[in-house]
Amino acid sequence: MAHNDFVSVTIVTYNSGRFIRRCLESVLAQKYPLREIIVIDNASTDGTIDILEQFEDRCHVYYNEENVGFAAAQNQAIAMSSGEWVLTLNPDVLLLPNFIQALVEAGHADARIGAVCGKLLTMSAHFEIPARPVVDSTGIYFNPMLRHLDRGSQEVDNGHYLQYEYVFGATAAAALYRRAMIEDVAIDGEFFDSDFFVYREDADVAWRSQLMGWKCLYVPYAHGYHVRKVLPGNRGALPPEINMHSVKNRFLMRVKNISSDLYWRNWFSITARDLTVIGCCLLWEHSSIKAFWYLARNWKRVMAKRRMIQARRRVDDAYMASWFQYAPVSKQAPKKMARMRARSETAHT
Repeated sequence: MAHNDFVSVTIVTYNSGRFIRRCLESVLAQKYPLREIIVIDNASTDGTIDILEQFEDRCHVYYNEENVGFAAAQNQAIAMSSGEWVLTLNPDVLLLPNFIQALVEAGHADARIGAVCGKLLTMSAHFEIPARPVVDSTGIYFNPMLRHLDRGSQEVDNGHYLQYEYVFGATAAAALYRRAMIEDVAIDGEFFDSDFFVYREDADVAWRSQLMGWKCLYVPYAHGYHVRKVLPGNRGALPPEINMHSVKNRFLMRVKNISSDLYWRNWFSITARDLTVIGCCLLWEHSSIKAFWYLARNWKRVMAKRRMIQARRRVDDAYMASWFQYAPVSKQAPKKMARMRARSETAHT
């Protein structure tokens, strides 16, 4: 092991009784030394707490009296943590034993790597793994409509994500963040924006981090499995509250992060998508209309966050525009990654 930086694992649970035991067991089985495992429960009512009590001798477990949302609870856990790296983890993720070790070692390739992600593959809610592996995520990308998607999602894993690459961002389902970046990009002491409550907060962090000059590295030999509940095609099956936050957070993320240059480069695609979203809310998804009332009520606070973010921007317009394409964008990683890849291939043979 080339590096021994301590890692803190932060997990937020909310009615996660089906998954959390196996998730924690996979974390405890990691080959890399962990400083701490911090679990924040958001007032679960399904038996999650009974399971967590069995891990209190090996994890730091805290029980919130109400559901404060994923973003705020993750911030709570991060504030309690002390590792040089923080791995945010969803309870419906299982990690293979070398996951954290592979991420940390790759993260040392460049001091400006602030986030590192591996290859997540899909599994069912019953922990069934497809006979042919299917990709869940190899990083986040944005398209010109400002939709953020998971690179490779639902593709059969046929070996075409085997390169170390820079990607736009990492899904917080299993993302390793450098402490220095967390502290650098935080706004009013928050890494994840608590206004988001749930959903898209990791894409917001990715966008803000890119603006401030940080990089995200994809590591192909760090593998895990994830139960993906939110996909572009299953919106109708999601709770109305989740869909409302999805609408709200689309606009929150844009107001805070977009530049006039990026907007005018993609104004037609952005406007077409906006009209579709607004039209769907007005005609069918009425429960999501309150997303716009939230934005109106909190406009001054959101704009104050925008001013802080834009004042700390460190990259130019052309760089940011290069990431917003219809095909997933990735960029070449340092040449030293070729040597790391060779060692990883040897270890897997």
